[in-house]
Amino acid sequence: MLKQYEKFKVHTNGATINGVKGGSGPPLLLLHGYPQTHVMWHKVIDQLAERFTVVATDLRGYGDSSKPEGNSDHRNYSKRVMAEDQVEVMRELGFEEFYLVGHDRGARVGYRLALDHPERVKKFVALDVVPTLLMYEKTDMVFARYYYHWFFLIQDAPYPEELISQNPSYFLETNLIKLARYQSISESPFSMEAYEEYLRCFQLPNAIHAMCEDYRAGASIDLAHEREDLASNRKIECETLVLWGENGVVDKCFEPLEEWKKFANNVHGKSLPCGHFIPEEVPELLLEELIAFL
Repeated sequence: MLKQYEKFKVHTNGATINGVKGGSGPPLLLLHGYPQTHVMWHKVIDQLAERFTVVATDLRGYGDSSKPEGNSDHRNYSKRVMAEDQVEVMRELGFEEFYLVGHDRGARVGYRLALDHPERVKKFVALDVVPTLLMYEKTDMVFARYYYHWFFLIQDAPYPEELISQNPSYFLETNLIKLARYQSISESPFSMEAYEEYLRCFQLPNAIHAMCEDYRAGASIDLAHEREDLASNRKIECETLVLWGENGVVDKCFEPLEEWKKFANNVHGKSLPCGHFIPEEVPELLLEELIAFL
């Protein structure tokens, strides 16, 4: 998919990041969520490329990016390190500052990038998340039931890796499709071609371990970094747009704008009539919001 775009691989400090680039205009970085790849933007990237030079990458541990073995403290999958990957990618491509849109895990990498590298990010869009620390601290039965993978994937290696690897296609289907069906306005928002790409990458060597490490970092070192931010009142300075699905878990369990105000000084946003997978469920509505904001 996205064959019309230039492919690239950039070697960063500890990983090789895969991605595509195309279009013309100011640079725009798109970061995907779990358990997907840069292909998740396929319904909006062409229209964005008419106005921006679009860069869509696979996060460290996902897609065709490299999948290093996790450290004992999961530091090499911290959102700080994953954000540094993206800074290095954009610098290598010639972009010192850029617009940034992230969904799910990509939004978590995105807000760490905006916090740690404020000179890089002109505007930031977060899709269907609130900051990780606040989600864990406010966990209830609804959240735990539908985001159970947040608690399963963080278990010590190799427990989740071994269980998932026994039938990865079944796990992906139940984890991804079940979550989509619970929240989505359609039976499934994923095109067959996109889903096949997610499955291909999910079954690559070390992919399951890498995704577990992403979540292990999210439940350990990432929380320490966010506590440090709150303690020092360190916030995202650039204008920030938060969009979330009105049928999703984020809407049911949290007050997204109120939560984001604890981490961003200039934030606004709204819900959209969809579930979690905004770029694949309501691409036209998302494009309207992104073009108006960016």
